[in-house]
Amino acid sequence: MPRHGHRNLRRRKVPPDHIKGDGGGRDDARRQVAYLAARLIAEEGVTNYADAKQKAARQAGLTDAHALPDNHEIDVALREYQELYQGKEHRLQLQWLREVAVEVMRLLSPFNPRLTGPVLTGIATEFSDINLQVFADDCKIVELFLINHRVPFRTDLLRIKSGDKMVGVPILNIVFDDAPVSIAVFATEDVRMAKRSDGRPMGRAKIGEVEALLTRLA
Repeated sequence: MPRHGHRNLRRRKVPPDHIKGDGGGRDDARRQVAYLAARLIAEEGVTNYADAKQKAARQAGLTDAHALPDNHEIDVALREYQELYQGKEHRLQLQWLREVAVEVMRLLSPFNPRLTGPVLTGIATEFSDINLQVFADDCKIVELFLINHRVPFRTDLLRIKSGDKMVGVPILNIVFDDAPVSIAVFATEDVRMAKRSDGRPMGRAKIGEVEALLTRLA
């Protein structure tokens, strides 16, 4: 497995009082919780948005569940947080993760890999996995491929919404060049319609598109 050395990029800790709402109603409360959740994601490694929202709400003393921000609001807050407090460190981390993603996608090229998730959208943290989707007639084919290339993996199962029902998607978790990589294995015919766990369309990028993103970061 090629290795380029994981950049040990630790983020500067920012005190919670750097991020505050204005205290002027539900919108301000939503913004405050969104930014507190963003800090938890960026600095403390809380990867589940629901958990981040609940913890942020407790920190803010918010009891109105209807005032909780949605995931998009947290994404916006996280992007602003990273630009404001993490700057160059975040850009270097993102570049490294995308470089590793390209290497793994090249390895998995027989399975039409697509990059998804925070490494694609640009809001990855030091705690983020590289999320890939591949497409094969049988997950065992991908497993055998990894075995033949001496890439250790562990298996998991992701539940996603498909139509009116929930279906299981096999996940192969690997570590490549010190970066955690999560590989979701979809059926070959799903290459045009893979979805997120909530059933909505997911942003995805082919290897050439990820390489173009790297060019813009350079």
